[in-house]
Amino acid sequence: MTLSRFIPDRFILTMLGVVALASLWPAQGRMEAALATVTNLAIALLFFLHGAKLSRQAIVAGMGHWRLHLLVFGCTFVLFPLLGLLLKPLLQPLVGTPLYLGMLYLCALPATVQSAIAFTSLARGNVPAAICSAAASSLLGIFLTPLLVSWLLGGQGEVAGSTFDAIEKITLQLLVPFIAGQLARRWIGAWVARNKHWLRYVDQASILLVIYSAFGRAVNEGLWSQIPLRALLMLLLCCALLLVLVLALVWLLSGLLGFDTEDRITILFAGSKKSLATGVPMAQVLFPAAAIGAMILPVMLFHQIQLMACAALAQRFSRRPQ
Repeated sequence: MTLSRFIPDRFILTMLGVVALASLWPAQGRMEAALATVTNLAIALLFFLHGAKLSRQAIVAGMGHWRLHLLVFGCTFVLFPLLGLLLKPLLQPLVGTPLYLGMLYLCALPATVQSAIAFTSLARGNVPAAICSAAASSLLGIFLTPLLVSWLLGGQGEVAGSTFDAIEKITLQLLVPFIAGQLARRWIGAWVARNKHWLRYVDQASILLVIYSAFGRAVNEGLWSQIPLRALLMLLLCCALLLVLVLALVWLLSGLLGFDTEDRITILFAGSKKSLATGVPMAQVLFPAAAIGAMILPVMLFHQIQLMACAALAQRFSRRPQ
């Protein structure tokens, strides 16, 4: 096991740099309004490209494995939220209320698509089923995440507007561009596939822009005066604890239900992940400006921890006998 596996990748380091930039020089006044417009366009482009990348043939190939998909969805939208609630007596005193609510938001998010598929492929799991589960989780999350957030955080006064208003906004901002990308796939799909190496920078730039905008607004509302350094360190520990618990429970459940090794690998990687690409834009719709920073901090930290842990697991699975 090499040391580099535990060093944050360039994108994570860039995210941290963007957070620092937003903390020191947040956008204000007209620049903040213009940035909000550009950010909304960037989010739409991000999900348009996600739609254009996703092969319908691959989705159809994996759709028949319904037991696997039900377990993945159960882990993503049931197990995670239940753990978030059950761990409240431990987590809330360690990180404070704002960051604990951010962890509940993390628990309500859908699975990530790209890394779940990549790790399943590396570990020699059931790739078609991983594609189907991860993609369906992202789409279901557009509707389920606002409902879960309303249930988990509704009594905490952090949700902006009604649940149905949030679903409508998320549908327009995320789902409509995704569907447009799917429809345009017949014309641009081959071009997107040929240029996927540099198009990933469009994805990353969109996420960085959203993070700068979100953190800038939160800093203007006094984010760092509300969250001490100790709470941030404890948050890192709590995110690692949550991931370890989920990985152990998902692996145990998939074994008890009789899945073979390839399917268990798929369930492990698709059912234990949470999407940064969906979580950050969605937070802008669901929460008021003052709360956004604390809501996405757990998502950012969990994202890096899950990448490092799953990379190590995938390498280990890949070395098993054929």
